[in-house]
Amino acid sequence: MSREKLRRAALPPVQENIDKLEKAINEGKFYGAQQMYKSISARYVSAERYSEALDLLESGSCLQLKHGQVTCGAELAVLFVDTLVKGKIPYNEDILDRVRKIYEVFPKVPLPSNMSDDEDVREFTEALGAAKTRLEGCSSFLRAAIKWSAEFGASRNGDPLLHAMLAEYIYSESTELNMAKVSYHFVRGNNPKKFASTLVNFMSKCYPDEDDIAIARAVLMYLSMGNLRDANCLMNELKRQVESQELDFPESDLVQFITFLLLTLERDALPLFNMLRVNYKSSIDREPAFNELLDEIAEKFYGVQRRNPLQGMFGDLFKMM
Repeated sequence: MSREKLRRAALPPVQENIDKLEKAINEGKFYGAQQMYKSISARYVSAERYSEALDLLESGSCLQLKHGQVTCGAELAVLFVDTLVKGKIPYNEDILDRVRKIYEVFPKVPLPSNMSDDEDVREFTEALGAAKTRLEGCSSFLRAAIKWSAEFGASRNGDPLLHAMLAEYIYSESTELNMAKVSYHFVRGNNPKKFASTLVNFMSKCYPDEDDIAIARAVLMYLSMGNLRDANCLMNELKRQVESQELDFPESDLVQFITFLLLTLERDALPLFNMLRVNYKSSIDREPAFNELLDEIAEKFYGVQRRNPLQGMFGDLFKMM
């Protein structure tokens, strides 16, 4: 028998290790079990028994997370995705369901809002640290899963559901909310209605001059990917939800620009597109990234080649010479 076959035969059925380590976790031996999960799964991977390694890592990740061991659970979750890559496991619905199952065990804990004494401040500081740990762990896991899905059979940007999950978790767990990052993943997702709900929630608690920028950013990001359908769906759903909740929809020049832009992109109207950019320049300039997004939109919808800044610089030099 070859050395490779001997190595494979020496490993017991994975369920034995799953049961043994689950018992250790239930007894509170989190650190010792973590080391065993890592070493045993590595042996299964080395023996090219990827399916069993995945079973072990999925079980360990979910158990650690259920017991509040976020750092340990996230580490095993990332190893789960690493094993998908090493085993060259193709993207499919079964694996996607397993990724979702791990994601759903990551805790979501609202930050305390009332602080009346030093004890409350101490608890709030600890809660901030715990939220950061949760976000970093879950983000690392889902980013790895998105990269795997893009490489092994999903769309070029990765699976839309994974993007939507990451967007939701960033929004719910961020201590310093970055709506640009939330929007980046939502527009690569497949649920503009959920994105609209998130934006409405954000609008209810943001500063007055942030709501229209968040709306414009979301629409422009969709459009920069050539996705006029979801951009329109988002705007319609935003207006519907705002009205149903009896809130005020922003009526700034920037929102007016977005409304006209959506109508313009329904037809071949490059001159009108350019005129809108000129007329609403002061509103567009409120967010530095908007002009870059509009350049991408012009290229996607009207075939306008974007100017390379270096080409422009050298061209100016040659003219001077």
